[in-house]
Amino acid sequence: MASRNRRAALTSGFAALFAVTGLGLGAVPAQADPPPNPVCNPDRDYLWQDVVTARVEPTVTDFLAVAIAPGTTGQYTKTLSEVDSVSTTVNNSVEVTADFKALFVKVSAKVGFSVSNTKSSTRTTTVTDTVNFNSPGYYGLYRGTRKVTGEWVQYICARSGPGTGYWIRTDPGTPGTFVTFDVPEQGTVSCAWPEPSGTLRAAARLRLFC
Repeated sequence: MASRNRRAALTSGFAALFAVTGLGLGAVPAQADPPPNPVCNPDRDYLWQDVVTARVEPTVTDFLAVAIAPGTTGQYTKTLSEVDSVSTTVNNSVEVTADFKALFVKVSAKVGFSVSNTKSSTRTTTVTDTVNFNSPGYYGLYRGTRKVTGEWVQYICARSGPGTGYWIRTDPGTPGTFVTFDVPEQGTVSCAWPEPSGTLRAAARLRLFC
């Protein structure tokens, strides 16, 4: 059973590795695209937004270290402690309006997975996990996510005449900022085996100080 659990954990870890390191664990190379046309119609065009950079960082939000002594294996339900949190913000504000839904669609396309596009946080009242420990050892129960931070630009359509206008960047030289996150993940890591570098599982295992 321990061998099966180890193989399953490694498979999960490698899947996370490909999901994250496909982005190089850093800023996604990107140049903000200007609006597709230099002119616009203010009667129907309003905003044009684009992502400049997007950085993915595995973040453990809840964690509990568990030491299982010989003879004490079995099923346990444990309550995790909050160690960090991630909230969706735009320009450091948690008030994410409908105007930014299109921006987060572009963020999702940039990083390759769906991110939160509403006012939301990883914080919950209680995070619990029920685990069946089959062998003694030092384990970490975790919950976390892939935090995404970056910069974005915005243009508005300025009227120049009846039905005509031109795009004006609202933040010349100073891109806006955003923070969002992937769907939270919950699981177990152990000192008995390593996890792929750069994954959420590896970040959780580091907290065990193996």
